[in-house]
Amino acid sequence: MIIVKALKASVVALSLVATSVSAEDAVEAMQEYMMFSEYEAGIILPQQIDEEVFNSVLFVDTRDEEQFAEATIPGAVHIEWREVLDRIDEIPSGKKTILFCNTGSLSAQATFALRVAGRDNVVVMQSGFLGWQETAAFKP
Repeated sequence: MIIVKALKASVVALSLVATSVSAEDAVEAMQEYMMFSEYEAGIILPQQIDEEVFNSVLFVDTRDEEQFAEATIPGAVHIEWREVLDRIDEIPSGKKTILFCNTGSLSAQATFALRVAGRDNVVVMQSGFLGWQETAAFKP
C-alpha cells in the first residue's frame, strides 16, 4: 500500500515538472516571437484584401459553427479559434492564410498561437468579418 502511494506521488510530481517545463517553453517561445516580430507582422486590414489577394489566400473562419453556417467569406474553411493548434495540419504552411472572427479578437489569439508555433504565413484580419463586410476592397 505504501509503495502504491509512493508510486502515485511520483507520477503526480513528474507530471507537474513536465507541465512547468512546457509552460516555460511556451513563455520563452512567446517572448522570442514578440521580441523579433515587426510591429504590423501578423495582421491584414480588410481594405488590403483586393481581388488578387482574395484569390491567393486561404480564409479560416474561427467563429463557432452557428455563426459560420449563418454567413462567412466565400471559400472560407471553418476551424474554431480554440482548435487551431489541434488542427494545425489543416492550415497550409506554404500559403498565406487569413484568420477571422467577428471583430478580430478571438482570431488574433488563434493567429498568435499559430505564429508562435512557427506559422509565419498566418495573419489576422483586423476588424474581422464585420470589418470585411464594411470595408473590404473586394467582395465576390
